[in-house]
Amino acid sequence: MHLHYDEAGSHKGMPVVMLHGGGPGASGMSNFKNNLPAFAEHFRTLVIDQPGYGKSDKPEVQGNYFTFAATALKDLLDELGIDQAHLVGNSLGGGTAVRFALENPERAGRLVLMGPGGLSLNVFAPDPTEGVKRLAEFGSGPSREKMAAFLRTLVFDQRLVTDELIDERFAAASDPASRNAMASMGASFFDPASYEQGLLWREAHRLRHRVLLIWGREDRVNPVDGALVAMKMIRRAQLHVFGGCGHWVQLEKAAEFNRLAIEFLNGGNT
Repeated sequence: MHLHYDEAGSHKGMPVVMLHGGGPGASGMSNFKNNLPAFAEHFRTLVIDQPGYGKSDKPEVQGNYFTFAATALKDLLDELGIDQAHLVGNSLGGGTAVRFALENPERAGRLVLMGPGGLSLNVFAPDPTEGVKRLAEFGSGPSREKMAAFLRTLVFDQRLVTDELIDERFAAASDPASRNAMASMGASFFDPASYEQGLLWREAHRLRHRVLLIWGREDRVNPVDGALVAMKMIRRAQLHVFGGCGHWVQLEKAAEFNRLAIEFLNGGNT
């Protein structure tokens, strides 16, 4: 499987891999274009298009998506000769990062996880969340209006959902191959043969890595109470919550997120 990636920075030391979220029309650079320059000043940084997204291949998902994507990531790192990497994952990408670290513990450095899928378990917030409902509505019959409604659940500051952003994401998501890939990804979390692999919170106690959990207080996709079980289960975890912030922490609080994550990955807050 071909995974597309954008790369910047040529520093020695452990590289950083960035893994985007799973909304329609998402890609590595759509999630991390405001973060890559800052990270590249400190690390060799790879921004990946996960399977089914962006310029990467869009095959049918085999088994659970987190495991499928983590295997594809391992293959890419093998191809690039990267033995170990720090992982930065948003939402769906957070789930991929956790599954990769669980299956390949010696190959993962530190983890920065922003509202991670699979690891987030809603203790108080009802399921499905508002963001998940809007996502399902888009999948049942895509339209520009449904895309706009979904994107507005991702941010606290509604001004960030511009016409340009809506048009960009809708165009990417409307491609037939992207629509099929999105449907295959979603279905993988309900496959009786493998859906339990998506319940990462049940395996979180096995993580021995240092983990920085980052949440937006106003996250309407994976609400902040979803951090509680992860905090309890992960031995070497710490949690940072941004007020006035939704699911897209790396976008809404870009400068603060960059400082916090880079310091952590450089060995700070040990």
